[in-house]
Amino acid sequence: MNMEHNKNEDALKLVLSLVKQEREIIYSGGGRKAILKQKERNKLLARERITYLTDANKPFIEIGVFAGYEMYEEFGECPAGGTVAGIGYVSGKQCVIIANDQTVKAGAWFPVTGKKNLRMQEIAMENNLPVIYLVDSAGVFLPMQDEIFPDKEHFGRIFRNNARMSAMGITQIAAVMGACVAGGAYLPIMSDETLMVKNNGSIFLAGPYLVKAAIGEETDAESLGGAITHTEISGIADYKFDTEEQCLDQIKKIMAKLGAKETAGFDRIKSAPPKKDPSEIYGILPSDATRPYDMLDIIERITDNSEFDQYKRDYGQTILCGYARVEGWAVGIVANQRKIIKTKRGEMQMGGVIYNDSADKAARFIMNCNQKNIPLVFLQDVTGFMVGSRSEHSGIIKDGAKMVNAVANSVVPKITFIIGNSYGAGNYAMCGKAYDPRFIYAWPSAKIAVMGGDQAAQTLMQIQINALKAKGESINPAAEKKILDDIKSRYEKQTTPFYAAARLWVDDIIDPADTRKLIAEGIAAANHKKITDTFSLGVFQV
Repeated sequence: MNMEHNKNEDALKLVLSLVKQEREIIYSGGGRKAILKQKERNKLLARERITYLTDANKPFIEIGVFAGYEMYEEFGECPAGGTVAGIGYVSGKQCVIIANDQTVKAGAWFPVTGKKNLRMQEIAMENNLPVIYLVDSAGVFLPMQDEIFPDKEHFGRIFRNNARMSAMGITQIAAVMGACVAGGAYLPIMSDETLMVKNNGSIFLAGPYLVKAAIGEETDAESLGGAITHTEISGIADYKFDTEEQCLDQIKKIMAKLGAKETAGFDRIKSAPPKKDPSEIYGILPSDATRPYDMLDIIERITDNSEFDQYKRDYGQTILCGYARVEGWAVGIVANQRKIIKTKRGEMQMGGVIYNDSADKAARFIMNCNQKNIPLVFLQDVTGFMVGSRSEHSGIIKDGAKMVNAVANSVVPKITFIIGNSYGAGNYAMCGKAYDPRFIYAWPSAKIAVMGGDQAAQTLMQIQINALKAKGESINPAAEKKILDDIKSRYEKQTTPFYAAARLWVDDIIDPADTRKLIAEGIAAANHKKITDTFSLGVFQV
């Protein structure tokens, strides 16, 4: 190991440590007081429920841990969007699990809570995975009702998805372990089976106080909509239990009996570990995001036997394309090459930039993977497409559009990892969030923006200074520097993986060492749904 490798490793592990620290704070939910209140009612916490429910020998991939991070400071924090969710295994069956965290504002729904729940339902529908809802929520967070209630991607969309998933044959099981109020009461009843815990679980359109105000009737929560009421009188619930553990045990029994369905048929053989040490990844990625490195070194620490069969190795070299296996699964990898390339013509090409030939190659490779029914993995570290008169005259927009077209119309599953830079149209071409990757993750080193911080800050500063000069104001060097520093600080905060994960632009900020596991689990999920769409590119400039 050389000094540069050690420096890179220290820098990446330092920021990874920060991610882990913030994650631990999020895991504490609404804080000690709220946790104690939950325990006093003999209720498990959201993550405890998931741990009890899921198979201990299988991974649980949490999605949206950082949802809502630093977004609602005026109302207090909203850790994990007030909902714990992810993909795990119950009785050997891979499924989506969504659990309200009652310690966070009584499980109330913030705007990002709705977005996160819709994301989980999207995952279920895309991959044909059963859904288990662990319900414990006070309903919409009223101070922000205008941002969660009426629009197409708001609260009501969840019940629409309940109906659509049922029509698609996707199993949905709801366990009501706490409050289930107002519009939220439709979710368990629109599921296939509804389970309730006595004395804690309740389902009603209006609680006792609202009933009193509306029609003057005196009642209590258990009589109005408790487990006994709904299993013995209304008949809208299917099972009742004395404890949460008994309720979760019944879910395990139901899941154990689910029949198998037709798969997508992705190829898998016996897994083999990488020959090159995966832990060396930390030292490969430069601490300075502008520095070049060989992306092949990272790929070979993710793939089985460190093997990577390159496609068009000597053409379009600023994008690496090729076939590999990850945990036995066949994959096609599209990755930005970050080292500086010297072409056969003697030209120098900057690493991380997409040139005409690399865009052309990537588009062709994506077409091949669709032809062969091979899932795609994108490894992003891209500063954008090449600019300048030479590239424009060569048709860079046309070649870029060809690649974007192929990514947009691809029907095989796409899994994206943002390793470093993810700027401008490069984000789109390399299957950013807007291009429907089945899963998208960020390394702690990720930066997502229209352009790099320095370039953006200089551009915005010039606009601001010109506006001030137009008003007749003079700007001295000190004032100019302050403007630049303020813009750069604000802009760089918006490019961090924390900012992206808070808004669910990425599903999680991950330890780079988990990349291999997340690819394998993502393809395992995708393999549950047969591909019925036909790959077609439509019309574009050839």
